[in-house]
Amino acid sequence: MKKKILLIEDDAIVRENTAEILGLANYTVVTAENGKKGIEKARKDHPDLIICDILMPELDGYGVMQIIMRNKSLQHIPVIFLTAKTNHEDIRKGMNLGAADYITKPFEESELLSAVSVRLKQKKIHDKMAEPNEDEEERIRWKDLVKYFNNKERLNLKKGAAVYNEGYTGNFIFYLIKGEVKTYKYNEEGKEFITRIYKQGDYFGFTSFLRNKAHYENAETIKNSILIRIPRSDFLSVIRQNPKLAYHFFDLLSLDLENIKDHLMHLAYDSVRKKTANILLKMEKEISSEGLIDISRSDLACIIGIAKETLIRTLKEFKEEKLITTNRKYIQIIDRDKLRKIK
Repeated sequence: MKKKILLIEDDAIVRENTAEILGLANYTVVTAENGKKGIEKARKDHPDLIICDILMPELDGYGVMQIIMRNKSLQHIPVIFLTAKTNHEDIRKGMNLGAADYITKPFEESELLSAVSVRLKQKKIHDKMAEPNEDEEERIRWKDLVKYFNNKERLNLKKGAAVYNEGYTGNFIFYLIKGEVKTYKYNEEGKEFITRIYKQGDYFGFTSFLRNKAHYENAETIKNSILIRIPRSDFLSVIRQNPKLAYHFFDLLSLDLENIKDHLMHLAYDSVRKKTANILLKMEKEISSEGLIDISRSDLACIIGIAKETLIRTLKEFKEEKLITTNRKYIQIIDRDKLRKIK
C-alpha cells in the first residue's frame, strides 16, 4: 500500500513541485495551503508523514507542531519541517517541539526523498512495536534477552578499565549488568569527546559488531562494572530464531541515532549555559541515583564539549542562581523548570 504524505505549504509553486516529486516516488500526496487546513486534513486523512512549512498564514508550522503533539491520534506521525529559515534558533525550536527532521529551501530532490524514506522506515519500526501481540507467550521481551547469554563470559572491570579500543575489530557486543561505561573519541588535538554513557541494563558496541569492522571509538568503565561479553554469532543466532526481537534491535539503533543527532545539534548551536543545562537534565534522567548525578567534572566537560574550567565556572553560576547544588562528587538539580528555560 502506498504511503500517504500530507504536504502543508502556502507557496503554490513549491507545493505543486514538491507534490509532484513525491508522487513520482510512488507516494500518495495530500496538500494543504496553510496550517489550519493542514490540521483539518491530518485529522481526516491520518497520513503516514507530514511535511510542513514554517512561515504560513492562518497557523504557522510551530503551531501545527504543537497541535499535533497534543493530539493522541496524530502525535505518532513524524513531521519534517520544510523551510527557508536557517537560523539555528529556529531549527532548534522546531526540533524541541518534536519535529523529526527539517529541510531547508531550496532543496535537492534526493535530499527530500532520502529524509522521507528514513522517517517512514523509523515509523514502521515504531508502529510494529506498538502492535498488540496475539501470542504473548511466544514473544521474548527485549529486556529478557540477556537470559540467553547468562552463561557467557563475564568481565569484572575496575573503574577506568578499557572495554575495547578504537581500531580493533568488534566481534562482541556487551551487556552492562552493573556500573557505567563511556564511549569516546579523540580529536586531532588529542582532546577527548564522550559520545555516550551507558548504564545498567544497556547493550553497546553494536555498530562495529554489525558491520564486523573495527571500532570507531573507545569504551571505558567510569565505575566498577560487570559486563557480559556476547559473541557476534550467538547474538545473531538468537535474533534469527526470534524475528520479533529484530524490531526491538532496530528501534534501539534508531533511538541511538536520534540521540546522537540531537546531541550534535545542541553542540553546534547552543550556548555554553544551554548545553550544560541540557546535559545535566539528560544525566539526571539517565544515570542519576536518587536524583544525584555522579560523574566527574572532566567526563561531564567531555560530554558537553567544553573545557573543564568553563564547566566549573558554569556550574558555579548555576549554583549561585539556585538551579543546582554541588559537592566534590555529586550534582543535584533543584530547579528543573528554570534550567530548561536557559538560553
